Amino acid sequence: MTEKLTTIGFDADDTLWQNERFFRLTQDRFAELLAEYSDRAHLDERLLAAERRNLGHYGFGIKGFVLSMIETAIEVTDEQVPAPVIRELIDAGQEMLRHPIELLPHARAAVEAVADTHRVVLVTKGDLLDQERKLAQSGLGDLFDGVEIVSDKTPRTYAEVFTRHGEGPERAMMIGNSLKSDVVPALEAGGWGVYVPHGMTWALEHAEEPAGRPRYHRLDDLGGLPDLVAAIG
Repeated sequence: MTEKLTTIGFDADDTLWQNERFFRLTQDRFAELLAEYSDRAHLDERLLAAERRNLGHYGFGIKGFVLSMIETAIEVTDEQVPAPVIRELIDAGQEMLRHPIELLPHARAAVEAVADTHRVVLVTKGDLLDQERKLAQSGLGDLFDGVEIVSDKTPRTYAEVFTRHGEGPERAMMIGNSLKSDVVPALEAGGWGVYVPHGMTWALEHAEEPAGRPRYHRLDDLGGLPDLVAAIG
């Protein structure tokens, strides 16, 4: 017998509002600043390696991204990077921390619809202050029964979150744009996982689509969520 769905989790960045676009724009600027020292492909490769290496130190978010850009700039210039370049990278990071929130299509309507019948929880990772700022500016904060800003998203994370805010992962659904962080670990925890692709996804969030898993679903956008939730029951 299928467990009744009682709790729904939403990812934030690039699921409810735009995020990766601002990272891409800043990375374009980074490439322009370092063009005389490295070609774009090599620079992107070095930056991604730094981000991967630094996740354990800085976690996810803008601050870690800026520090990884600075570290990469130092490396590719053999420690000769001009101070004005460092200043521009810091300024770019601060601008990212101020960017206005732009909700994705159907985000508000989808959260409102399922909040009428289920407990809804925001489960996001990244910098605490930045995520709190974005949630406040989104205008969605009052719709959530709980907010969890976590250091990483693992099966254990979802088991704990959905036990704390619901009746366990078996009766919970997680919705997000990242197969690696939002969908696969939620499925492994015993819940439903709903993949809503975004046009831009960070390379470190890529994973194989878990096709064939009975609790896995894919939606083109959040507009289809209320019908999916109703069908599951």
